[in-house]
Amino acid sequence: MKYLFSLFIVLFFVSCSATRYDLVDVDKDDISDLQKFPQNSLAYLKKYKVDGLQTSAKDYEKRYFSVWNEIPKDTKDEAMWPFESFKYGEMYGENLKLIDESIFKDIKNNSNFDKYKTLNKNAITLRHTDIRAFPTSKPMFKKPSIAGEGFPFDYMQNSTVSANKPIMISHYSKDKIWAFIFTSFTSGWVKTKDIITIDKKYTNMWQKAKQVFITKDNIPLYDENGEFLFESRVGMMLALIREYKGSYRVLTVSSYKNHQPNYHTTKLSKDISVKGIMKYSKNNIQKIFDEVSKSKYGWGGMYGERDCSSTLRDMYAPFGLWLPRNSYQQSVVGKVISLENLDDKQKLELIKKEAKPFKTLLYKQGHILLYIGVVDNEVIALHNVWGIKTKQNSLEGRIVIGKTVYSSLRLGAEQKYYDKEAEILGSLKSMNIIAN
Repeated sequence: MKYLFSLFIVLFFVSCSATRYDLVDVDKDDISDLQKFPQNSLAYLKKYKVDGLQTSAKDYEKRYFSVWNEIPKDTKDEAMWPFESFKYGEMYGENLKLIDESIFKDIKNNSNFDKYKTLNKNAITLRHTDIRAFPTSKPMFKKPSIAGEGFPFDYMQNSTVSANKPIMISHYSKDKIWAFIFTSFTSGWVKTKDIITIDKKYTNMWQKAKQVFITKDNIPLYDENGEFLFESRVGMMLALIREYKGSYRVLTVSSYKNHQPNYHTTKLSKDISVKGIMKYSKNNIQKIFDEVSKSKYGWGGMYGERDCSSTLRDMYAPFGLWLPRNSYQQSVVGKVISLENLDDKQKLELIKKEAKPFKTLLYKQGHILLYIGVVDNEVIALHNVWGIKTKQNSLEGRIVIGKTVYSSLRLGAEQKYYDKEAEILGSLKSMNIIAN
């Protein structure tokens, strides 16, 4: 399994990058693409015919529940990749000072990797949870004074996992505050208080049930007594207990005394959920894409937001299309067409000829976009982006956008200090048709 951040320790360009000190303050009204092109899916869906996706609920559920049924094959060395990537003398803390060597030694000792895969217990998350590269809530930055580093790029943030999602516990840290877990898409450290182990008979029951997909973010969900459990998240899948005219009753889990699982029946309105995978129709695409697009940019899912790859992953989940978690892995799904060794004109011609709207991903190192179509002879893509790279003499900076946008592949080209060398179009390596 490849990990989200092992692929990101490179120089960032326009995509998922920022700078600590030299952010360029530009109002969104001054960014041409955000004014010229509609910032909603409907305008593009009206223009193109979008066929359904050939997806399988059975295949999607197999992947979703995989960690409950098979111990991941990751070796200890693979799991310990952060200790090779983040070292003393290179990482800065929340005070923007180099982190003491003793901190790294303490973290490695507490990680308790001698116990790797000795537990292998099925478990579930109790709330939306950060997955960390080290067992620590403290941030670690590369040199914050360099453009593309510093806030919000905490390299300890590996990913996130939604509430009531299947996980497997490899082992606990020595202080028992943290657990090293596997999910269906990555692995890393979560707080022990945010998860709970469950018996195999319940994991079996959960998998055998019909499934309900969540289609809205941030809706409070409650148990049968009206007690708050967690907020909804597009891409969540919960086991159906019973269906009514306007709602479903689904199985949810909380923590009981002595950290035992407590099983509940939670009511879900059909306005925020659907039984089984959704049809890939224009109405449904608009509903899901516009909902997920409300997310601001969140590196590794920080602050409950999304980054470029998690945006696309969650957009396609309700349609039963399984996408990996990081941009590189997403770029090799389906039919891959190389864009390397082509000039800008050749890339645009090939994209216009071969790409399918709403079904083709465009990839550059560290960033992934969804091809939407052509407007005014410009290739348009949807992507969750931190900012536009700028360069004034030798000083690099960013114009922060920090959200999901529809733009051309020359986003920000009209800006005074636009860095042409970092342009999306020129950096594209491939496109891949993910379905049909």
